[in-house]
Amino acid sequence: MAYAASGLAFASWVSRLPAIRDGLDLTPGNIGLLLLCMTLGSFVSVSASGLIVLRLGSKRTIRTGSIMVGCGLVIAGFGTSVLATPVAVAVGLAIIGLGTASWNTASNVEGAAVERAVGRHIMPRLHGAFSLGTVAGAGLGAWAAAASLPVFWHLAAAGVVVAVSVTTAAGWFRADVTPVAGQRAYVPDNFEDPSTGPIPIITPGGTQAESAEAPLDNKRRIAQAWRDRRTLLLGVMVLGLALAEGAAGDWVALALADGHGQTDAAGAAGYGLFVTFMTVGRFAGTLVLDRFGRVPVMRWCAALAVFGLGLFVFAPVPWIAFVALAIWGLGASLGFPVGMSAAADDPAKAAARVSVVSTIGYGAFLCGPPLLGLLAEHVGILHSLLAVMVMLVVSFLLSPVAGKVP
Repeated sequence: MAYAASGLAFASWVSRLPAIRDGLDLTPGNIGLLLLCMTLGSFVSVSASGLIVLRLGSKRTIRTGSIMVGCGLVIAGFGTSVLATPVAVAVGLAIIGLGTASWNTASNVEGAAVERAVGRHIMPRLHGAFSLGTVAGAGLGAWAAAASLPVFWHLAAAGVVVAVSVTTAAGWFRADVTPVAGQRAYVPDNFEDPSTGPIPIITPGGTQAESAEAPLDNKRRIAQAWRDRRTLLLGVMVLGLALAEGAAGDWVALALADGHGQTDAAGAAGYGLFVTFMTVGRFAGTLVLDRFGRVPVMRWCAALAVFGLGLFVFAPVPWIAFVALAIWGLGASLGFPVGMSAAADDPAKAAARVSVVSTIGYGAFLCGPPLLGLLAEHVGILHSLLAVMVMLVVSFLLSPVAGKVP
């Protein structure tokens, strides 16, 4: 539910970008600046996400993040349809960014822990749930655009569904178990360093000495993860594929509308096609990874993403552009889940390393698209997407770092 609701929230506002653009009379550069507001909020949140998750636990982090995202959707819709001012929309997107980043990091930490516990690849399926949420969100967005539903009513409904569903579902999460006074809290991924012993994760029943020690240990582990060479290379590998996913999310609908002459509804449907094939790739990814391993799969993913993106940009007729979106979606499908799994190979350092790879990946996912908007002012939306191909080539070359650590 946490993954699916995050996808629904993301696709809901992304699919209405053409309507937001028309309602506020924005240029591509203005849209890029608007998206930058969400990026700044997300970057602040994701930079601290490792400490937040280690300190608060996954359940509270996910619940808080979902409520913030729900409020942000309502504000962004209100700013578009009622106030008609980019400032209100920027505030809403910034709140969405603050809530989403730490929420998603917490989900990845818990997903990696469950994957280690069951001893098989399940992260692609968890991220597949995110993609199912984006498919649903894009489909509803296409319907809302075709029915000329005001952006406010669409995003307000999505915000309520996201906040209520996740906070309710979190009641069944088993990641955070409150101990009796003085006992150590349950750590789902057996996060322990041979030199220092278990991290003292403290709940309100803990002692004052333990509470003072916990933040220091957590900060040290996060700092060590940022100095680990393999973790950083994994982050760069994920960066390229995350940028391909994020660029599609923010710009495909507009690229189809402005670059290939399609309607706003067709643009939203094109993004729906992209996330549909991304979902197919993620659910099929568990079987493919079990059979061929991470490194060959990552190479093929990067290659498919490069081919699909290039075909989309230079498609001579619209139907080829839609085929290209399917290929592009398949190629971008496994970057995040495989990166999270690889970062969690060492159970003792999984939480810190997953947070680092998440930070780098989400940084590209969120920072790249606004910068593409500024580039689009000079070369057009379609040709600005070619910049993504450079990082996809880097991801292809770095695919060996995804190999499982013995």
